[in-house]
Amino acid sequence: MIEAAFHALLALLEPARILMMVAGVGVGLCVGLIPGLSGTVGMSLVLPFVFGMDPSSAMALLIGMVAVMHTADTFPSVLLGVPGSSGSQATIVDGYPLARKGEASRALSAAFFSSMIGGLIGAVAVFLFLPVTRPLVLALGSPELFMLTILGLSMVGVLAGQRPLLGIVSGTLGLLLGAVGAAPAAPHYRFTFDALYLFDGIPLAVVALGLFALPELLDLLVRGRAIADVPKLGSGWMTGLKDVIGNRWLVFRSSVLGVGVGLIPGLGGSVVDWLSYGQAVQSSSDRQEFGRGDIRGVIAPESSNNAKEGGTLIPTLIFGIPGSGTTAVLLGGLLLLGLEAGPQMLDANLDVTLLILWTLALANVVGTLACLLPSRFIARLSFVPASRLAPFLLVIMLFGAYQSTRHWGDLVAFGAIGLLGWLMKQNGWPRPPLLIGFVLAAASERYLWISWTRYGWEWMTHPGVLIIGAVTVVLTITGARMKRSAVPGGGAP
Repeated sequence: MIEAAFHALLALLEPARILMMVAGVGVGLCVGLIPGLSGTVGMSLVLPFVFGMDPSSAMALLIGMVAVMHTADTFPSVLLGVPGSSGSQATIVDGYPLARKGEASRALSAAFFSSMIGGLIGAVAVFLFLPVTRPLVLALGSPELFMLTILGLSMVGVLAGQRPLLGIVSGTLGLLLGAVGAAPAAPHYRFTFDALYLFDGIPLAVVALGLFALPELLDLLVRGRAIADVPKLGSGWMTGLKDVIGNRWLVFRSSVLGVGVGLIPGLGGSVVDWLSYGQAVQSSSDRQEFGRGDIRGVIAPESSNNAKEGGTLIPTLIFGIPGSGTTAVLLGGLLLLGLEAGPQMLDANLDVTLLILWTLALANVVGTLACLLPSRFIARLSFVPASRLAPFLLVIMLFGAYQSTRHWGDLVAFGAIGLLGWLMKQNGWPRPPLLIGFVLAAASERYLWISWTRYGWEWMTHPGVLIIGAVTVVLTITGARMKRSAVPGGGAP
């Protein structure tokens, strides 16, 4: 394995393949900078160009794009309070308050370095996991996957700060929104009101943009000032690097969590950043600053969302089970190249698999450097007056919402959810639990239905179910105790 990895690295370092990787990194940065676009869009843009390429060059292009998208999407999340993608939603909670304090440089620097380390840890972890991946993934059945969604839903209490009841209500509302449209396990449609647009449910990008972006834009206009309340970029870019080094164990834990979530098809990037943010809050003794500009609230999700990309490659390459829309397009790319996902990716096509891992690692380093260079200039967006910035932001938000299904219903849903998000913010209701409930609604219902139809009540006695259930209970009780000892008023917005 070591010798094969060395040969794969030499193959990647050939000029033509390095050029393809850099091109993929460039596409990934552009996709990440535009709020509302996803990795699926980026992969779809570059997929036609891989036809006729040799597999190594094509994988360098595709994986180069995937590796850095969640690095670049930090810009809109921190500077504008707009989720760059589904994997950068939790970054807003503390990143945007830091920008408003005039510490945009610190937040961006910490985010980029933690993303790079997370990506490297993800690539190394996947390399180490390759020999034991098959039995590990096959050990997870529908009951265990359902309990993992319950573990994710248990984060709503953590993300509600000192208002757990409001967090539960908000999470329940998210579950209801996620139930709109076709049932995931039966031929039924719910809450569609005979509107054809709702038959497929409300797109995640529309919900995320409406819930977080539009309320912040309205607040900017009401305040009539720039995003940053303090006219400076912060205490220096090296401060962010020092923050990452000082929280190195948080980076490591979040990265391992990201890899673990990536291994599970169906969870993916829409939930990993919230899980990582929740464990950062739970493991902190001084948690009162979370939601107000705590740098740990940036480091944790940024570490995990890049590490998750490594984890998603395992079920995609070894079992042909895409964990996200991005990896689904990647499977299409493999077919275009005459490759088939499956055990042969660890045998006959091991060289391609290892080259993918090297590309994932190297592209994270290149992408971080590419983001750091223009960051000082891009960060000055936080000083632009709201009256000048708002029209530009509104156009981007509308574009990001409309590209979800290219139906006028996207714009209506964006406005309605934006109004809901604004009302929640004005009345002190936590918004992250709603998004967690929405993201996990379909998966939890599907896995529960499959578990019940296959096992009846017996699924509740499976060892994996009992272990995950015990972990959920322990984390919930620990979080409740830490809330009682915390300073009142803390919590995520």
